[in-house]
Amino acid sequence: MYLTEKQKRIYQFIKEYIDTCNIAPSYEEIKNHFGFKSISTVFDHIKTLEKKGYITRGGMNQKRSLQLINFGKRSVTIPLVATVAAGRPLEVYEIQEYIDVPEEMLGKGENVALKIRGDSMIDSGIYDGDIVIVKRQNTAENGQIAIALVDGEATIKRIYFHKDSIELKASNPSVAPIFVTGKQDFQIFGILVGLYRTFNL
Repeated sequence: MYLTEKQKRIYQFIKEYIDTCNIAPSYEEIKNHFGFKSISTVFDHIKTLEKKGYITRGGMNQKRSLQLINFGKRSVTIPLVATVAAGRPLEVYEIQEYIDVPEEMLGKGENVALKIRGDSMIDSGIYDGDIVIVKRQNTAENGQIAIALVDGEATIKRIYFHKDSIELKASNPSVAPIFVTGKQDFQIFGILVGLYRTFNL
C-alpha cells in the first residue's frame, strides 16, 4: 500500500533512527521530532503504518517495540503523482503520496506511479483503481502502452503511429480509439513498465 507524505516521513524517521541507534524511537521522541501536540497523534500514525504493513509492534519494552517489516526484495520509493483515465482523457493532478515498489519493476531513469480510472484497458489486465508504474520519456514504439497528453489531458492507451495521425487504442472493444491530428497539442508522458495491485481479501 502507498503512504501519504506525512506517513512516509514518519516511517523514514523510524527507519533512520533504528539504523543509527539500533533501537526504535519512543513515541515521545517521534512526537517531539514532528512537533505533534499529543502522543495520541503518534499512536494514530503508528497504527496506520502497521495496518499498511510497514511496521509491527511487539517485544517486552512497549515504548521502543517498533520493528520494520522486511519486504524481502529491495524496494524503491516513487511518487504517486496523478490519476489517469483508461477511458476518455483526464487532466493530470498531483497526489502527495508515495509508494514502495520492487526495484526490478522499474525502468531505467525517472519512474512515477499513476492511479488508473476507467476500464478501457481491461483486456491488457489494467483495471479501474490499479496503480501503474511509468517510466518518464517522450518517445514510444508502435504497440507500446503509453501515457499520452492530448491537449493537456492524460490517457493510457496502446499507441500506433500512422502517416497523418497518431492512434491511441483502447484494450476494450467497447471503447473507440482516439486519433490525434497535427492540430492538437500532443506529447508522450511515459511508457508503462509495471503494474502494482493490492487485493482486498
